[in-house]
Amino acid sequence: MENKLKFLAIGAVAFVIGLSVNNFAMSEGTCNCKIAVVDIAQVVESSSQVQAVKKEHQAKAEEIIKYIEKARKDVAATTDEKKKKSLEEKYNKELNTKREAMEKNYLTKLQSIDKNINTIISEYAKTNKYTLVLAKGAVFYGGDDITEALKNAVK
Repeated sequence: MENKLKFLAIGAVAFVIGLSVNNFAMSEGTCNCKIAVVDIAQVVESSSQVQAVKKEHQAKAEEIIKYIEKARKDVAATTDEKKKKSLEEKYNKELNTKREAMEKNYLTKLQSIDKNINTIISEYAKTNKYTLVLAKGAVFYGGDDITEALKNAVK
């Protein structure tokens, strides 16, 4: 019984010492960090470049819809089954080519805009001496919200 009591006392003392050392280490490691948060979705939506690309993409989508309507009319007007099949294949091939080109162009432009926005955020953070910039959705509390400043920077 005496051995168990000694073992329990030594364990309790070791726990208290460990807890004290941990608290001391945590108190000495204060961070002189300047942290910012940004709502990326708002920044992207306010970008004039993004709005222009969306408008261009919408116009190209409307062109493709007109092309599809024309193709349907041409196919419907054809009475010969062989010609009809040939026309359908031709229009499907052209449609796929146009759609792929449109999507590739759209993605390329969005990637360029994304890179530009990341550069703006990085430059803003360096200029204003922020150590860390986090997405607003990943932070529950704290950090300077720089969303409005960045929205103005990307306009």
